[in-house]
Amino acid sequence: MTDGADAGAGGGEVCVVFAAGEYYDVRDNPANAVEVPRGAFVVAADGGLDHTRALGVEPDVVVGDFDSLEGARPAAGGRTIALPPLKDDPDLLSALKIGWSHGCRTFHIYGALGGRIDHTISSIQLTALIAHHGGIGFLHGDGTIVTAICDGGLAWPAFDARAGRMVSVFSHSDVSRGVDEPGLKYRMMDGTLHGDTVQGVSNEFLPGTASAVSVREGTLIVTYPAEAPAPQVTRYHGFSGDLGPLDTAVSPLLAG
Repeated sequence: MTDGADAGAGGGEVCVVFAAGEYYDVRDNPANAVEVPRGAFVVAADGGLDHTRALGVEPDVVVGDFDSLEGARPAAGGRTIALPPLKDDPDLLSALKIGWSHGCRTFHIYGALGGRIDHTISSIQLTALIAHHGGIGFLHGDGTIVTAICDGGLAWPAFDARAGRMVSVFSHSDVSRGVDEPGLKYRMMDGTLHGDTVQGVSNEFLPGTASAVSVREGTLIVTYPAEAPAPQVTRYHGFSGDLGPLDTAVSPLLAG
């Protein structure tokens, strides 16, 4: 675990979320190291508490129904939010809501890629939810980062990109218009991507070349190598709303 020098590129206070899923060995890829920027707000989601303990990280809040926690259950108190197991919101969404209510708009999320495919899809969906309200979430996986951008863009400075490390862009919305990908190997400008096509898969950074991915209208899911510099985030207009209130009730869908 490393302590980053600053909070991040997305604006607002940073939240680091530890989920209960897969974590990856830095011996396989140094970019797999968990980074907690100085001053970040840290939330452990259920079994993510096992990982904060292993890394020596003290979370500001622990939330979950604790069905995936292997170690001792956290002590009750203001820093522990216990949820019912039969709820509508997954533990990760609850953690994001807590971070959002704290004022965070940039989220670095560990332990939310790999393992169960339904959990991975859910995590990617949540990055789109964050983007729809003007925030940004970065899912850290095995040498790869996944994020979403809505009506805005990501810009990377030039760096020594390795050949064969892919950048892929997918439309999360039905249609994404005005898609630009300057500086990448396959250079799309003012393109249109659809939610049921995969035209943007398997692009590449070029060594020593600044690059960007942006969308004028729509939501993109972007995957890129974890060793790339943190992108600068641009938004083309203001956003409103939030992630909603924390749901601590048993699901009403069970009553039918």
